[in-house]
Amino acid sequence: MLQAATHVIRKLRENGHQALLAGGCVRDYLLGKEPKDYDVATSATPQQVIALFPGALTVGAHFGVVIVKRDGHQIEVATFRTDGSYKDGRRPESVTFATAEEDAQRRDFTVNGLFHDPVEDRIIDYVDGQKDVHAKVLRAIGDPSLRFAEDRLRLLRAVRFATVLDFEIEPATWQAVREHADAITSVSAERIRDELIKIFLHPNRLRGFDLLMDSGLMDRVLPEILVLKGVEQPPQWHPEGDVFIHTRLMLSLLPEQVSLPLVLSVLLHDIAKPATFTVDEDTGRIRFNGHDKLGAEMTGDILRRLKFPNDVIEPTQVAVENHMTFKDVKKMRDSTLKRMMARPTWDDELALHRVDCLGSNGLLDNYEFMKEKAEEFSQAPLIPQPLINGRDLMELGWQPGKAMGAALTAVQNAQLEGQISTREEALEWVRVNCPP
Repeated sequence: MLQAATHVIRKLRENGHQALLAGGCVRDYLLGKEPKDYDVATSATPQQVIALFPGALTVGAHFGVVIVKRDGHQIEVATFRTDGSYKDGRRPESVTFATAEEDAQRRDFTVNGLFHDPVEDRIIDYVDGQKDVHAKVLRAIGDPSLRFAEDRLRLLRAVRFATVLDFEIEPATWQAVREHADAITSVSAERIRDELIKIFLHPNRLRGFDLLMDSGLMDRVLPEILVLKGVEQPPQWHPEGDVFIHTRLMLSLLPEQVSLPLVLSVLLHDIAKPATFTVDEDTGRIRFNGHDKLGAEMTGDILRRLKFPNDVIEPTQVAVENHMTFKDVKKMRDSTLKRMMARPTWDDELALHRVDCLGSNGLLDNYEFMKEKAEEFSQAPLIPQPLINGRDLMELGWQPGKAMGAALTAVQNAQLEGQISTREEALEWVRVNCPP
């Protein structure tokens, strides 16, 4: 992709325009990381870029942005610009094409305000960004309050960059984040969601969690998390402390690579404990009856509020709703275990249970039991093809309805238990155990 971007730069220069690599790819280059994409900044106007690269996409021509296709890659080419006033805290009212130095000054953080000439292999730095890259410091360009007022999403971006880069946020920038945290509520749920995903999917997610808390941003984007603070738990099962401490500890115990539903289920699995907290009058034992079911409902409400898609919401809810079933797995019939393990969400459910245990009493006996069962059941499909169907039952005198469905489930349970293995055995089992 670098070759494609360099080709674009060379062609722009051959036609009398200034062109440089810009933004995050330059920062990553200095950090020795492979950039995910390469952006080009140029003195050429969008119309001049389009003229040089037929087929280019004018996705953001109003802001001077054109997408150039080269060797199967898409290179974002943006004209150097300055921005007008930001009345909505998101987009400038107007843009004016400008110089490279002016373009650097309107960017968010110094480490993102650098340019790189890949032809001569030199860095162009108008904002002292190189110094901050090497010092691992995230610093707003110019006045931090003005930068955050221009685009309030930058408040969350500050946390995200500090998380994924493992940088310290410079004091004046951090103070501005905390002072302006309330403003994040004016940003669209979709943009907030996308930043949260990048924070929580990163291996350094615990740092992101803590920065969200300390900045005041968590109170605005996921206020339910703060309600977990101070909610006591039974000390015999949760020696680590309250629900908030438990949730944070679980987050720290996740492996580096996780699915989005898994990390969200960790954050939200006990979200209903504050609402279900009771103390038994006779024993003094703390209980959270029904927090799993209510938690699944609350999880759906929270994730819908943040505009997560259904293919994220539904598996997260399944994991939250079923996380308490693991305490009973040793008492379950094989048919019940097999149905649990056949769920498409099973791997995440098991991973959630593991960190739930490690983040509380540390007992992994049920986790190890399920791992052993997985090995035991691995020689055959968890849910094999049914031995009989509704037509077979109708031939025995059954009428379609709930009773027939229950009978088919019962006979399949017998199959899963290993009690029957042929169609003939299934029909006989029904005659004996489930007469119409």
